[in-house]
Amino acid sequence: MSSSVTTTITELPESRVRVEAEVAASEVARSVQKAARKLGSNLRVPGFRKGKVPAQVVITRLGRAYVVDEAVRDSLGGWYTDAIQTAEVAVVGEPEINVGDTPADGQPLAFSIEVGVRPSAKLGEYHGLEVGRREAKIDEAAVESELSGLRERLATLDTVERAAADGDFAVVDYVGKVDGVPFAGGEARDQVIELGAGRLIPGFEDQLVGASAGEDRTVTVTFPEDYGSAELAGKEATFDVHVSEIKAKNLPEFDDEFAADAAGFDTLAELREDIEKRLREQAEHEIGHEFERDVLDAVAERSEIELPDSLVTARARELVSDSINNLSAQGIDRETYLRIVGKTEEELASEGTEEAARTLRREAVLAAVVEAEAIEPTDDDVLESLAGTAERGQTTPAALLEQLRSSDQLERAREDVAAELALKLLVDSAKPVAKADEPEPAAESEPAAEPAAEGAGEPAAD
Repeated sequence: MSSSVTTTITELPESRVRVEAEVAASEVARSVQKAARKLGSNLRVPGFRKGKVPAQVVITRLGRAYVVDEAVRDSLGGWYTDAIQTAEVAVVGEPEINVGDTPADGQPLAFSIEVGVRPSAKLGEYHGLEVGRREAKIDEAAVESELSGLRERLATLDTVERAAADGDFAVVDYVGKVDGVPFAGGEARDQVIELGAGRLIPGFEDQLVGASAGEDRTVTVTFPEDYGSAELAGKEATFDVHVSEIKAKNLPEFDDEFAADAAGFDTLAELREDIEKRLREQAEHEIGHEFERDVLDAVAERSEIELPDSLVTARARELVSDSINNLSAQGIDRETYLRIVGKTEEELASEGTEEAARTLRREAVLAAVVEAEAIEPTDDDVLESLAGTAERGQTTPAALLEQLRSSDQLERAREDVAAELALKLLVDSAKPVAKADEPEPAAESEPAAEPAAEGAGEPAAD
C-alpha cells in the first residue's frame, strides 16, 4: 500500500465518515513534474523542440497554479484510492471530495472525503442457529423439458410443397415502405421467419400463413408507438413479400439413436439419468447458496444493525450501476437497457432498496463475525481462494497472489477471504431444518420482438 497519503478519520452520523487526507510533498512534486511534461508535449517554446520543453520551463510559462491543478486532476483518483485503503473503510455510495488550497512549492496537498461506510453489527446469537433448507427434488417434467430442448436443437428444416401453416418457416425476400417510400433497414433477402413465433411486429407472421412457395404477398402492419425508431413509431407500413420456400420442422424420435446424436450416450435411459443427475447438482448448488443467504439473514435478525435510509439508497444505486456495467460488458449499453425495462436508474434504485438493505445487513454481519472470531486469512487461504480464477485464466494461484501483492490489492483480497471464512463458519455451525418448497414464480411473458433493430424496419426473425 502506498505510503504517500496519510489519513485521519472522523466518524459522522448515519454511518458516514470524514477522511482527512494529506499527500506527501514529494508525491505532489512528482505529480506536478509529470503533469508539466504532459502539458509540455504540445507546447511550442522558442529554443526547444516540440515535446522537449523542460518541466520547469512549462511551469514558468503556464504558471505553477495551473500545472498543479492539472496534476491534481490527473492524480486525485489514485490518491483517493490510497486514502481509502490507508483509512481501511468499506465505502458505500459516491464520495464527496473537497480539495484544499493549492500547496506552495515543497508543501503537501490536503483533501477530505465524506462517504457512507458499511454499517456495524452488534451480534446476537450466531452459532448453531436452526435455518430452513429445501431438498433438491427433480421431477419428470424437468427432465422432459431438457430432453425437448435437446430435440429442438437436433431438429431439421425440410422443404415442403404445401401452403404454410403455424409452426412452419417461410423463406422470404421483402421490401418495406411507408407512404409508398422504402425506408432504411426495411429490406432483406432470404430471411427465415418462423410463423406463429410472435417475434415480429403483430400481424406480420399471421399474414404469411397459407402462403406457398413462389407466391407474392403484401403485408400491412402498424409499428408500435414505442418502437425503437422514432421515424417508424406508430406508422403504418407495407411490406412487399416474395415467398421462395416453405420449410417444416422435423423433430427426431426419442430413441437410443437420439441419445447418441444428442450427447453420445448408448441409450435413452442413460441420457435421462445424466440429465437428472445434472439437474440435481444444479439444484443442490442453488439451494446451497440460498441456505447461505438464509443463514446470514437469520444472524442479521438476531443482531443490532443501524441502517440509515441514505445508506440504503446509496447501496441501491450501486447495485443498479453494477448491473448496468455488467450488461455493458455483454454489449447491452445503458440507454438500451433502460429503454427495455422502461425505467430510469433512480426508479430501479428505488425498487431495489429492500435488496440493498439485505445486502448491507449481510455484509455487516460477516464483518462482525470476522472481528469476533479474530479471522485472519493466511497466504495459503488466499491461494486456495484463487485456484478457480487461476484455472480459468490459465495461470497459477501463486502468480495471481504476486499480482495482488504488487498492485497493493492483497489486503483487499484478504478481507474477501476473511468474509468467505466467516460465512463458512456460520453455515457449518447452522442446523438445517426442513423447509417447505416455495411455489415457482409465474413466468413473465416476454414481449414479442419487433422487426428490426432500433432505427430499422426489417422484420427479421431471431
